[in-house]
Amino acid sequence: MDLNQLYFDHQLLLMKARQALSAEVRQVHEFGASLVAGRIGGMQRALGAACAPAWEAIAANRHPSVGSPLQRQIGYPS
Repeated sequence: MDLNQLYFDHQLLLMKARQALSAEVRQVHEFGASLVAGRIGGMQRALGAACAPAWEAIAANRHPSVGSPLQRQIGYPS
């Protein structure tokens, strides 16, 4: 997957979170955006980009009890 697709996915999830009608749905999209941010940070770090730590800082806590059903709902592996 390329960085442009990840940036797009991240932005789309943030927009969906902003438009969510419930706190639970908002949390699903925010968690997904956070996972994507982690992937962006990892790819940037591999490329030597100076902004990688900023993306990694907003990445989700990978604690297994946080959002694992939510991850599956939005298409990310748990």
